[in-house]
Amino acid sequence: MSSSKSKAEVAQSTHGLALVPAPRRARDLLKRTSFPIHPFDQMHGVDTSGLVPAKHLVTGHANDEHITAYYGVAPSILRALIGHWRESGPPHPIEDYTFIDVGAGKGRGLLVASEYSFRKVAGIELNHEMAAIARQNVEHWTRAHREDSTAARIAPIEVVEQDALDFELPQTPTLLFLFHPFEAPVLKQLLRRIEAQFARRPGALDLLYVNAECADAIDRNPGFTQLFLENVPMSPEDHAADLEAIARQKEYGSTGDEECAIYRYTGRARGPIFDPAA
Repeated sequence: MSSSKSKAEVAQSTHGLALVPAPRRARDLLKRTSFPIHPFDQMHGVDTSGLVPAKHLVTGHANDEHITAYYGVAPSILRALIGHWRESGPPHPIEDYTFIDVGAGKGRGLLVASEYSFRKVAGIELNHEMAAIARQNVEHWTRAHREDSTAARIAPIEVVEQDALDFELPQTPTLLFLFHPFEAPVLKQLLRRIEAQFARRPGALDLLYVNAECADAIDRNPGFTQLFLENVPMSPEDHAADLEAIARQKEYGSTGDEECAIYRYTGRARGPIFDPAA
């Protein structure tokens, strides 16, 4: 989600006695929208626009209470962050990396990432409706690039309908992408899962985090080293689209940038924490 500030809930009273309101999180104030259509969708004929709140993404999974919302990443933000990552000196060529979008939603991040020469691009999405839309977008995007002789080559794309905590990381160097798909309790489990998998084999993994609201959970994990933390500005086109979309959410505003972080898995000096469930 874009940088935002929510209003406090007003306490109600009954029989003259003030009641303490139930705790509400920012995600609870979001309303589902299908419009406006982002310029990226208008240009490419795909469906990655709109905002889908957490209450419309429930799957019956135990971690439903920790999911946030679907809102497509600004293409300019992801492109800029991939640029910063490449400047960070990754240990392998980009052609060796598998790009994995954790909580891929409708798949905008997958489409943008495929413009780069990654070995493969994969999206992990638990919600069936979102995964189906993502697959349709990928099929259209791939076909359009295949049929256009002037289009640049794109990386192969796969959408996996699965819990990210069950996903087996590839043996190739990996670049994980998170657009704040879930809150700290699940993020911590994901970090432990990464460590548990790397305890069984060597591997290289970097992590791109947009709207880094839970960055402190990664900062406190000694297995990860922060390489970058800045507010990355959107392009004027993306900011205009963001303003129009967020204006439909009365409790929110757009700042025209996103707090972004880049991390590298460097391991713990005393060895990784093992995940009993792994």
